[in-house]
Amino acid sequence: MKQRVGFALIRESLYRKLIKPSSAPPRHYCTSSANVPPTPPLPKVPHSSKKGRLLTGATIGLLIAGGAYASTVDEATFCGWLFSATKLVNPFFAFLDPEVAHRLAVSAAARGWVPREKRPDLPILGLDVWGRRFSNPVGLAAGFDKNAEAVEGLLGLGFGFVEVGSVTPIPQEGNPKPRIFRLSNEGALINRCGFNSEGIVAVAKRLGAQHGKRKLETSSTSSPAGDEVKHGGKAGPGILGVNLGKNKTSEDAAADYVQGVHTLSQYADYLVINISSPNTPGLRQLQGRKQLKDLVKKVQAARDEMQWGEEGPPPLLVKIAPDLSQQDLEDIAAVALALRVDGLIISNTTIQRPDSVSQNPVAQETGGLSGKPLFNMSTNILKEMYLLTKGRIPLIGCGGISSGEDAYKKIRAGATLVQLYTAFGYGGPALIPNIKAELAHCLEKDGYKSIHEAVGADCR
Repeated sequence: MKQRVGFALIRESLYRKLIKPSSAPPRHYCTSSANVPPTPPLPKVPHSSKKGRLLTGATIGLLIAGGAYASTVDEATFCGWLFSATKLVNPFFAFLDPEVAHRLAVSAAARGWVPREKRPDLPILGLDVWGRRFSNPVGLAAGFDKNAEAVEGLLGLGFGFVEVGSVTPIPQEGNPKPRIFRLSNEGALINRCGFNSEGIVAVAKRLGAQHGKRKLETSSTSSPAGDEVKHGGKAGPGILGVNLGKNKTSEDAAADYVQGVHTLSQYADYLVINISSPNTPGLRQLQGRKQLKDLVKKVQAARDEMQWGEEGPPPLLVKIAPDLSQQDLEDIAAVALALRVDGLIISNTTIQRPDSVSQNPVAQETGGLSGKPLFNMSTNILKEMYLLTKGRIPLIGCGGISSGEDAYKKIRAGATLVQLYTAFGYGGPALIPNIKAELAHCLEKDGYKSIHEAVGADCR
């Protein structure tokens, strides 16, 4: 009964305030248990409150009008607006600690607080690699989403593929903070993170959940039966790579990589053996001819002994450093060809400090340098490796890409696919459609009809 009286009072209040504020007589409500006194007259609304209501109403009206206008705009235009709008937000990240900014960016992508690319990629950008169809060759390198928290959000930004990791068997904190340093004027970063990872168990759970969700959402758009080239990855549009690392205290590197294969390969469209980070002691020694040969054999055997369906096992790639001698490059090429490695990623960060950054005090920090200063060095290594492997192995060009023209130069130097990271950190989501559009323009300007036609053009 008290509840009814309360509702009656609320109705009376709304009636007096919104419908007949001056003429409606007060009503009295009686119950069997209690009498409710007459409602006292409402206080006069101050003039300032009326102004506030007018301002609120005007704001809501503008929002409704804006929404109505946006609803009349085609999807491609509206999508372009959303990506352009991120340029307004991105500068604020520069005021934050680099690792805090990175953490926020990953969280935003994980929660879907980033724009989603609705515009289809231009046909000239599509290509087939490892029996899978990539909608475009521009990918996100490992190191951004280390623990596979934001795969769906990052693929939704328009990347052709996303590589998560590096993932270690056992969780580890990595090196002490601070461990990421900006060289903003040079468009570069120095990091000495040291494979900070939540470990393969946590990542496997996350990937398993995402894998099932993506597969359900995209089951209606799966490739036709009998199609030799699968469009997208195992779980839907967009290709997922998993980058494997070793624990800092591990004495058996091969066992660490094998454990990663056994646990994570079922979710990966391709796997990467990362033996080139400069921040894990002794890791780069695995790039030696004998060490690399033994390691690749063991990891390949671990992958091949697993049960695979018609698609077969995921391709196995090796990520190498830019700080290699000519002999090192020849040894790696020989092993890759002899063991039929599925691909090479060229390259990781460098421990060198080119002239363009040498005067910056931050350049004295220990760690791997990435970004624009790495472009020429990594591109030269890419070109040399393309020649040494005779173009028989797909190469992913990584290091210093910040524009479509940079991506095009990597492709002409021998890259089938390209990856970026540092430039994405500085430029944000708006960079991705710009790179793809500029890359397509470069291809068309030189008369190429596809990515494959341009691969290794500068090596012929």
